[in-house]
Amino acid sequence: MSTPILDIRNLSVDFRQEKDLIPAVQDVSFQLMPGETVCVVGESGSGKSVTSLAIMGLLVPTAQLRGEIWFQNPNRNAAPVNLLGLPPDDRRAYRGGQIAMIFQEPMTSLNPVYTCGSQVVEAIRLHSPVSEEEAHRQAIDLFREVKLPEPEAMMERYPHQLSGGQIQRVMIAMALSGNPALLIADEPTTALDVTIQATILELLREVRSRRQMSVLFVTHDMGVVSEVADRVVVMYRSKVVEVANAYDLFAQPQHPYTKGLLNCRPTPERRLHRLPTVSDFMQVKATPEGTVQIEPQPRSVIDNNPRFTPVSAAEQADRYQQLIQRLPLLSVHHLSKSYPVRSGLFGRKTFFNAVDDVSFDVYPGETLGLVGESGCGKSTLSRVLLRLVEPTAGEVMFDGKSVFQLNESELRKLRQEMQIVFQNPYGSMDPRQSIGSALIEPMMIHHIGHSHQERYQKAVALLERVGLDESAMSRMPHEFSGGQQQRICIARTLTCNPRFIICDESVSALDVSVQAQVLNLLKDLQQDFGLTYIFISHDLSVVKFVSDRIMVMNQGKIEEIGTADQIYTSPTRDYTRQLIRAIPSATLDEIQERSRLINA
Repeated sequence: MSTPILDIRNLSVDFRQEKDLIPAVQDVSFQLMPGETVCVVGESGSGKSVTSLAIMGLLVPTAQLRGEIWFQNPNRNAAPVNLLGLPPDDRRAYRGGQIAMIFQEPMTSLNPVYTCGSQVVEAIRLHSPVSEEEAHRQAIDLFREVKLPEPEAMMERYPHQLSGGQIQRVMIAMALSGNPALLIADEPTTALDVTIQATILELLREVRSRRQMSVLFVTHDMGVVSEVADRVVVMYRSKVVEVANAYDLFAQPQHPYTKGLLNCRPTPERRLHRLPTVSDFMQVKATPEGTVQIEPQPRSVIDNNPRFTPVSAAEQADRYQQLIQRLPLLSVHHLSKSYPVRSGLFGRKTFFNAVDDVSFDVYPGETLGLVGESGCGKSTLSRVLLRLVEPTAGEVMFDGKSVFQLNESELRKLRQEMQIVFQNPYGSMDPRQSIGSALIEPMMIHHIGHSHQERYQKAVALLERVGLDESAMSRMPHEFSGGQQQRICIARTLTCNPRFIICDESVSALDVSVQAQVLNLLKDLQQDFGLTYIFISHDLSVVKFVSDRIMVMNQGKIEEIGTADQIYTSPTRDYTRQLIRAIPSATLDEIQERSRLINA
């Protein structure tokens, strides 16, 4: 039996908040073997990222740590060392060299005023006594290893000149610059398109095999876990609740929280009336001692609930026929949006077509899913539809009226009926404005309600409808979780009594269980208020669950449009098939075969 490269024993981390100690990690223990990939999975606040930062020694000085973190580099003939027992200078010798880390947001990890090449060269020289020329050569080799196009040219480019996937490859190259034995990847694909995510996951698998590294992969996405994990550590509320090899965890999960995580993500093969959430699988009860007790829900809660049954083909066909019998609420005809771009030695002006001759209809009560990679034109299209951006050509008709021919007062009236929910809920709210003010302000602008009391009561009723209560009215945005913030943003859109809402990547940044809650909420609100949606996402699994029809965009054009089942089961375009193949969801047979190859 080989010695673990990482052995965490009874790790606890507390953060001081005024006079209180807030436990972030409690009594966590697990091991990572040489050449193994262990996934630490859980929702935001579970303690998984704090655990990874504790290993790296990157926690704030006020953090209080207990326990042991033993590390032994299999490439060096050195005795195991307890990282928590090292002084800061000795700890720094391990960080970035023998243990490296990739973060979730690559753009925030790079300095925007230096070229990508110079930053990797600096990392190489920090860990190896080599010349500037040799470090430059090694950096190019690293760029080539992580499959960056034109590695020599990439050396001279700045972070803002690269795509999200390319920036993450630069970060992987920087992490590899010290030839680490352990690579920690903290949500490295969460902010990426599903196709780019697939290429990054494949790259990490190749690098691990080629360099014989160990990988600690932190994520909340069980689809990603199925693609990369040899073993899985499940964390909930700062504690480890289950540890198992990947096949056993997916075949027979033991803890109700694990069962909830596995079931709350939509699967394109089976479309449910409603997504289960973690709370459907377990009950959380407070004990008199102040601790938390978790009890599994009776299996009958899920098995006998008609809301969690698959939607039949006949049901989908009937709903589609009912939708298209009405006149379209939104009609788009040959819509285009171009931006001038200067290029060449003399700055010759050309045009980039963000949206290129797009035409489609949306019917009352329908959800039209809009999918495609970053840069395909999805968000630009949404802003043109709402006339937040003026078009280059084309026409948009809403309820028989031309959106582009309205005067200012008519446009303001229209914006009551056409609303948008953005991806980042916190960035959509004024951090200095209370939730109550944020909800009442749109009603004042559009003269909805006859008094402050009437508007206040409507705001409270909408908060209750999205799962919050009146106490939220006096609180500030930063006091809520990401999922709660998105619920508040949805409530704010409803204050204007809209008929049409664009959801622009509105669940992409949420944990899978919170995502399921918000998706269920959107479907409930559609039924209660008669809403029509355009639902924008790069995740075809999510789009298929929520949509009646799906429109696929690529490079500003519509690739294809059809019912959700048609697009998934019988795509006509190679680009759509590529999106479907990129959905992370390995089968049990694939997980078992990967385990067999690793252990062979």
